[in-house]
Amino acid sequence: MADAATEQVRSFNRAVTQRVGALSDSFLAQDRPLAEARVLWELGPDGCEVRTLRNRLGLDSGHASRLLRALEAAGLVRVAPSRADRRIRVAELTAAGLAERAVLDERSDELAGSMLAPLDAAQRERLLEAMRTVERLLTFGAVELRRVGPTHPDARQCFRAYFDELDRRSETGFDPVVSSLAEPDELTPPRGCLLIAYLRAEPMGCGAVKHHPGEPSEIKRLWVSPSARGLGLGRRLLAELEALVADSGARAARLDTHGALVEAISLYRSAGYREIPAFNDEPFADRWFEKRLAR
Repeated sequence: MADAATEQVRSFNRAVTQRVGALSDSFLAQDRPLAEARVLWELGPDGCEVRTLRNRLGLDSGHASRLLRALEAAGLVRVAPSRADRRIRVAELTAAGLAERAVLDERSDELAGSMLAPLDAAQRERLLEAMRTVERLLTFGAVELRRVGPTHPDARQCFRAYFDELDRRSETGFDPVVSSLAEPDELTPPRGCLLIAYLRAEPMGCGAVKHHPGEPSEIKRLWVSPSARGLGLGRRLLAELEALVADSGARAARLDTHGALVEAISLYRSAGYREIPAFNDEPFADRWFEKRLAR
């Protein structure tokens, strides 16, 4: 028998699907179900790769293909090889598709307004805050942490974004060539490990640990995409990296950072790290931290 928490989740799901019209074959009074309308919305005015569309919506390839074929048959979507790489398929809205998406946008606003209209100001704010909380927690719960090799394309993508941010936020700039962050073999077991955070198959953050036998391990390259910040993902990555450090037998975790990264420093201090003298010669760093770990 389901427990009370499970029953509450299921009750919430039933209320939402009914209220937004997900059960209807004519979502928002249009001649198509919610799934097709959602694809129209997600493609947007610029279109996107079919693979990206599948990842964003969590669709398997068969279901995505059926939805796109239905929209193509209706003259709303065009699917063709990418101009840059013909191995990649791109889906775009036709003129008719753009027009229907505009109607979808207008009616979606009307539906949202109908949910708020019966409520007074205090009730509306309570509902909106509850929606923000639900969205944030559901997104956080959908994030998956995976161990990935440091030369994997997703790892390189995260590293580039991380280095770009360091360069942008530092007055002196950042050059990964002269940095002593970590070489790929130092982030590969047993010498180390790299974690990538994925949200709907898209890399949204990373963090690595670099072991030093008989000494504290180092936490390296902890980064979260700006689009995923505010979810607590940085703290989750940090906790997982600390667990890897403890599993290696090290009694402490160390890390270095730069004073310009004020959010990172705040995270480290709130997680129990204390500032210590420099323990490496990283040219970009001007702050060094350590945390003692329980076995």
